[in-house]
Amino acid sequence: MAHLYRIPFHFHAHGHALSGEFRHPLWSIIPAQASAALSTIGGHAIAQVESFHFQDFVCFKSAHTHISGKRRRDETFVTHASTVVKGLNILGMVTADRIVSRLTSVHSPKEPEGHIIAEDSRFEGLKIAGEDVKVILRHDLLVKCKTFGDLTKGIAGDKKSGKIGALDEDRQVAICSLVEKIETKLKGVDAKQHLIDVKNFGKIFLAEIFAEPGTKTLTMLRLELGSPHVANITAGETTTNGRPYPPVPSGN
Repeated sequence: MAHLYRIPFHFHAHGHALSGEFRHPLWSIIPAQASAALSTIGGHAIAQVESFHFQDFVCFKSAHTHISGKRRRDETFVTHASTVVKGLNILGMVTADRIVSRLTSVHSPKEPEGHIIAEDSRFEGLKIAGEDVKVILRHDLLVKCKTFGDLTKGIAGDKKSGKIGALDEDRQVAICSLVEKIETKLKGVDAKQHLIDVKNFGKIFLAEIFAEPGTKTLTMLRLELGSPHVANITAGETTTNGRPYPPVPSGN
């Protein structure tokens, strides 16, 4: 009988440049832009959008998502998810020259989890309410924390240091941020947090990581708008993981 599984690894990755939902002053959905997902057998997936405009609310000059997965000669499996948004403008309040969300997973079948890092993820030319916002990211957090258990230990001191994070040990999920500090003249900003609350606009979350064993999602920009526009928006989001298939029973 032929083997049940011809591919020794089950790839998983996806990404998109922008999506959202407006509930006021009108109800409308922004479908995921430049959205791409990887086949379970690996390979490549690419999506690109040029000159996007949604009402007078949101626009960007271009967006590109690239997803890939392959087996290397050393028998490890590499999964890569990258999305880039250029010339983003949200209600004239949040603008950016470039936002890069990038995750790379290297998985050895001998290990229970792949090592997922976010190197080269970044904000370029980010402005909020006309003020420059320089976001310094702690890329070494994911470099040092190879597993979900490592990450929970790595963010254990975030609350004491003033950073925002949450951990549910029963459900094995955690939320933290790659933000090390924020440099800006914008008033009311806590330099150590990844949340910027703008009066008469809403909340802006930067470089959030949603993690569970073997999987990480990086959302570079997430907005919860409450006045005068009511909306939820994400920009620059990537997810990756991957698992070896279980052993094939003898005789198959």
